[in-house]
Amino acid sequence: MANGDTRSNVGPTGRPTPDFPVPAPLDHHGPARVIAMVNQKGGVGKTTSTVSLGAALAGYGRKVLLVDFDPQGALSVALGVPAHDLDRTVYNLLMDEGCSAEDVIVSTSVPGLDLMPSNIDLSAAEVALVNEVAREHALARRLAGVIDRYDYIFIDCQPSLGLLTINALTAANGVLIPLECEYFALRGVKLLTDTVTKVQGRLNPNLELTGVLATMYDARTLHTREVLERVVDAFGDQVFHTVISRTIKFPDATVAGEPITVFAPTSPGADAYRQLARELIAK
Repeated sequence: MANGDTRSNVGPTGRPTPDFPVPAPLDHHGPARVIAMVNQKGGVGKTTSTVSLGAALAGYGRKVLLVDFDPQGALSVALGVPAHDLDRTVYNLLMDEGCSAEDVIVSTSVPGLDLMPSNIDLSAAEVALVNEVAREHALARRLAGVIDRYDYIFIDCQPSLGLLTINALTAANGVLIPLECEYFALRGVKLLTDTVTKVQGRLNPNLELTGVLATMYDARTLHTREVLERVVDAFGDQVFHTVISRTIKFPDATVAGEPITVFAPTSPGADAYRQLARELIAK
């Protein structure tokens, strides 16, 4: 994990939490680590984690691109981008040979944080891609031209294990699994990890599990604590030390169209994602 003081207080995961240092500035950018944010269960904090972690990394001087790969366009909404009004979105990137990544990328209000927006049109791409040659590699081909411009590229996937998610896993070199601290969320993880293993074997041998992120944690409930304990038992050191607790600030930030690091920069939620950013950089 990180180089730090492992004698720190024991965190919610039951392990000593290292002191993840503030990262040093970079003298150049790229090539990017491409990380797919995946969980086939909805409502686990996937989009919140994508936008919050991306903004926190940008705050540490990293250049970050967020790819909204969900037809619901929640990531675009969370950044205040009216994707339904845009002429070019991720759908055009996948389906129009004359459309490049640069045509789709838009700046956000956060310095260093860019977005590839999406809307409901993307649902049609999943159907159209079925008949394409090398359909699983469509996104990877399109991202290749901007890999060297960014330090991190996060792909916010829809809550399914369909062709769009397979595209994201094929394009990525890492998988981050946001996992709600709730029993039924834990049950579906094996299907997800089986899918990751198949993609590793058949499409993308460079794909690795970046980590499992416990979200919506509530230390007051025995159930939440027990689920987190089971996650650590199952995944060990692949579980991030950083744990994201429940707070009303997250939905408030989404309504405001801002990352929590901007909307409520001194809140525990913002602090947690900054710690997660430091932990990810240290991995």
